[in-house]
Amino acid sequence: MKNATPTWLRHHPDSKNSSAPRRISFGADYNPEQWPRDVWGEDIRLMKQANVDVVSVGIFSWARLQPAQGRWDFDWLDEVMDLLAEAGIGADLATATASPPAWLVTEHPEILPVTEDGVTLSPGGRQHWRPTSPVFREHALNLARTLAERYKDHPALVAWHVNNELGCHNLYDYSDDAAASFREWLVQRYGSVDELNRAWSTDFWSQRYQAFDQILPPRKGTAFPNPTQQLDFKRFSSDALKQHFIAERDVLRAVTPDVPVTTNFMVVGETKGMNFSDWADELDFVANDHYRLPIEHSRDELSFSAATTSSLARGNPWFLMEHSTSAVNWQPINRPKRDGELARDSLAHVAHGADAVCYFQWRQSAGGAEKYHSAMVPHAGEDSRLYRSVVQLGQTLDQLQPLAGTQRAPAQVAVLMDWESWWCSELDSHPTEDLRYRQEVFHWWLALLNEGVRADVVQAHQDFSGYDAVFAPVLHMVPHQLKGRLEDFVLEGGHLVTTYFSGTVDQDDRVWLGGYPGALRDLLGIRVEEFAPLLRDETVTLTDGTLGTLWSEQVDITDSGVEVLRRYVGGELDGSPAVTRRRGGAGTASYVSSRLDSAGRASLLRDLLAGAGVEPEIPQQLRGRIEVTKRVGAQGEYVFVINRTDEPVNLQDFAGHALIGLSAGSRTLASRGVAVFHLQR
Repeated sequence: MKNATPTWLRHHPDSKNSSAPRRISFGADYNPEQWPRDVWGEDIRLMKQANVDVVSVGIFSWARLQPAQGRWDFDWLDEVMDLLAEAGIGADLATATASPPAWLVTEHPEILPVTEDGVTLSPGGRQHWRPTSPVFREHALNLARTLAERYKDHPALVAWHVNNELGCHNLYDYSDDAAASFREWLVQRYGSVDELNRAWSTDFWSQRYQAFDQILPPRKGTAFPNPTQQLDFKRFSSDALKQHFIAERDVLRAVTPDVPVTTNFMVVGETKGMNFSDWADELDFVANDHYRLPIEHSRDELSFSAATTSSLARGNPWFLMEHSTSAVNWQPINRPKRDGELARDSLAHVAHGADAVCYFQWRQSAGGAEKYHSAMVPHAGEDSRLYRSVVQLGQTLDQLQPLAGTQRAPAQVAVLMDWESWWCSELDSHPTEDLRYRQEVFHWWLALLNEGVRADVVQAHQDFSGYDAVFAPVLHMVPHQLKGRLEDFVLEGGHLVTTYFSGTVDQDDRVWLGGYPGALRDLLGIRVEEFAPLLRDETVTLTDGTLGTLWSEQVDITDSGVEVLRRYVGGELDGSPAVTRRRGGAGTASYVSSRLDSAGRASLLRDLLAGAGVEPEIPQQLRGRIEVTKRVGAQGEYVFVINRTDEPVNLQDFAGHALIGLSAGSRTLASRGVAVFHLQR
C-alpha cells in the first residue's frame, strides 16, 4: 500500500500521482491502546469481514507514546501498524497532538487556555492547550517529527491526520500568549495603529489606541466590546488554529513529502468559529466530521453539510472522517438510529462527493467519556444487528467501486455561503439577536430541494459566475471586490436573490452609508431607511397569503426597472414592497425583506426560478420526498436518489442501471433508502 494515491486524493490539484482509484474507502477511528493485545487480532478479523480498508490511528495517544519528557514507547504502535499492513488496511496516522499528556501540563501549566473572564481551564478533558503557546507548539512539533521519522517508510501509512477537530474546545483563548499573538496579527493586517483606529471606529467610546501594545483580546468587560475587535479576534483565532495545522503539516511534509496530510473539519450545525473556507486549500484532501443533530430536518441538514463540504473540496472527492453508526453520547437524549439510517446517512455523504466513509469509532469503548457513543463493533459484539449493518454497508460500498474518484456534477443553482457574514451578522448590539445565519442559508437550500431543484453550496470567495441563479441570504458583509463580482454576475445574465441584512457592512464591519442594503442598493434598485425586526410572536402577511417572521422593512423603490413581486398586507407596512426584482443587464437581482415561512419560500421560488429559466429535476409527484444528487466521471454520470421519507417511493421516472438500492425488476425504493443509477456516456 505504500504511497498509493487514496481514492479521496485522486483529483486534488496538487496530487502528483494519478493512479486509478480502487474503491470507496471504509473505516473508523481505531483506538487499540484502549484494549489488551489479545483483542487486536480479533479487530483485524472483523475489519476484514466488514471490508474496512482505512483506519485513523493514534489520535489521543500522546500519553502512551511519550510517557515522560525524553521517554518514548512505540512498541504498541509498531505492532498495530504491522498488523494493519499485513491485513492490507491503511493507516491514517494521527500526530496525537489533540490532548497534551499530564506530565506536560504539570511541567508547563502555561499551555492551558484562558477564558474571556480570566479563568484558566484545567486538564482532564481534551484539547487543553493554547493555539498560540510557543511551549505547546515546540512539544507538538517534536512529537509530529518523531512519528514521521519512525513511520515514514511503513507500508501501512497512507495519510497523516493532524491533531483532531481543531478548535472544538479551545477555539477562543484570551491568555497573554493570545494577546501577544493577536497584536502581531493586527500589525500584519493593518500596518499602522492609525489604520486600525479607522477600521475599528475607535473614536466611539474613547477607544482610540496610540500603540499596538495597548490592545487586548476582547476579554470580558463592563459593556459590549468593540464589534470590529470581536470580528478580528474571530479571524485571528481561526488563523491561529490554521497556522498550527500548517506548522504540523510542514514538519510531516519535510519528512514524508509523498504522504498526504489532512485534518478533520466539523461542518455541521452551528460550528462556525473555524473558517474552513479559508483553511481548505491548505489540506491535501478535505476531511469532515458530521453528526446528526436533534433538530427539525435533521436528515436534510446532513445533506446540506455534505454539500458544504463538497464546496470546500471544490467538487473533488473528500473524506468523511467521522460520523456515528447509531446513538451519540453528547446530546440531551441520545436515541439510536432506525433501520436503514446507518446506510442512508453514509450514502448521502457519498452522494455529495465523499470517497471515504468512516466512523467514530471502530470498537465501542468500555470506559471513558464516550463509552455510550456507538461504534462499528458495539458493546454487544459481533453478534449484533449493528455490526451486521456495518458489514452490509461495506458490501454496498464495494458495489460502488465504479464511481470512486468521480466529481460532483455542478448544478444550475448555487446557495452562497460566507463565513465572515456568519460571524458578523450574529454579533451583539444588532437589530435582533434571533438571527441565525446558517439557518437562513440552510432553509433556502432546503426550499430549493423541496421544489426539486438541485443546488450547490458555493463559498463567497469562489467563482459563482457559471450558475444560472445564486441565492445569497443574509450576505451581511460585502467588501468592494465581492460587490463588483455580484454586479458583474447580474450584468452578464445571472439571477441573484438576496435578503434582509445583506450588503450592510464592509470588511471592517463599517456600514455602507446612504441607506440599506448598502453595497447592493443600486444593484437591487431599492432603499431601506430603517430596519423593522419582528418580535418573537409577531408575523407579517404577504399578498400571496404567506407569512414572514423575524424581520420586516419599509422598502422604497429607487429604480423604474424594479418589479414588486410581493407586498405586505395590513399593519404599518400595508402596501409596501416585500419582495422585489430588478432587471440589470442580461440578469436580475431580487430582494426579500422578511424571513418567509416555508410556503412563502416555495411560492416565491417558483416565480424566481421560472424567471431564471431553471427547471426542477425531480418529477412533481416526488418533490419533497426524494433528494437527487449527481457525480460524474469518465464512465458517465451517477445519479443518487435518496428517500427522505419513512415510506417507499416509486422511481419509474429514473433511467439507467441501478448499482444499488433496487431489487431486480423493481423500481421501488425502500423507506430511508438510497439508489444509485449509472448513465453511460
